[in-house]
This record gives sequence, C-alpha cells and structure tokens, in this order.
Amino acid sequence: MAKTFTDEFYPLNIAVLTVSDSRTEETDTSGQLLVEKITAAGHQLADKKIIVDDKYKIRAQVSQWIADDSTQVVLVTGGTGFTERDSTPEALLPLFDQTVDGYGELFRQISYQQIGTSTIQSRAVAGLANSTIIFCMPGSTNACRTAWDDIIVSQIDSRHRPCNFALRLKGNQGDHCGTGSRG
Repeated sequence: MAKTFTDEFYPLNIAVLTVSDSRTEETDTSGQLLVEKITAAGHQLADKKIIVDDKYKIRAQVSQWIADDSTQVVLVTGGTGFTERDSTPEALLPLFDQTVDGYGELFRQISYQQIGTSTIQSRAVAGLANSTIIFCMPGSTNACRTAWDDIIVSQIDSRHRPCNFALRLKGNQGDHCGTGSRG
C-alpha cells in the first residue's frame, strides 16, 4: 500500500561515495562526516565507497546503487569543481530520470554567505534515478556539512512539509507533497 503524508519518520538506506584521487578511509573527513550525519538523523548506511575521479567508475558505482532495490539515497562528495579531473556531474547527469535543479541553486545561494563569489565554481547537482535521490556536493567537509544541514536532511525526512523526497523513493512511494498526487 502506498504511503501518504505522515508524521512518522521513515529511516532510509543511504550510500555515500567519495570521489577523490587522494583520500583514503583514514583521511576521508567529508565521507565520514556524512556517515555520522546519516546515523545521527536515524537513517541507515547502506554502503560507503571511495572512487577515483573517473566518470566511468563513478557512473558504474552509482548505477549499482540505483539498480539496488534497497538503496534509496546516494550522497556523492567530490569531483564537482573545475579542475581537469572533476567529472562527477558529467558522470551522473546521464543517469538522472529527473534533475532537481533547485538543489544546486539553493546550495550555491547558501554557500555564498560562507565563501562569497567562489560559490559559482560549485557544480553541485541532484537528480532522481529509478526512484533513488542522488545529491552531489563539493568534496570539502564544510560543503558537505552545508549541504546536509541546510538542505538534504530535511528533504529526506518523511515528516518535512510541505514537500520531501522520502515518500517518493523506492519502497516509500506515495503522496510526497500533500497534494494527493502519486510519486
């Protein structure tokens, strides 16, 4: 039965991907921050990986999670800038069934208060693919904190109104904006 708007919290299965040519599990402060935020919010860590900045390897890993029936959210940190190796948007945009344009716009608006005009160099993107929400953010720990605290945590919380993505995702499909429309 499809779920409708609720005051009940639905924990989600969330995968974290760090895109980096140099980070290891020991030095991946951004990925670790996201893992801590996920569990503190009551969600479950589905998987965590570190992949070199190669668009085909990024795309392959995220495709696995999209195809997995249990992974509902994918958080990708890194590879969103303008260096020669940054390729996260190019890797993932072809996978999206729908883009969430407002995510990148809002991320840059919030970041402007923190880093000024340098925010224009962030290519933060988000989209839906196979009823999985994917959020891509810069690789800095502060950027991950901003994305999670100011945008993502509320948008994947089934109790957030008037709209959230939680009830639109695999296993939770129903009325996600209180309008009676199906997800």
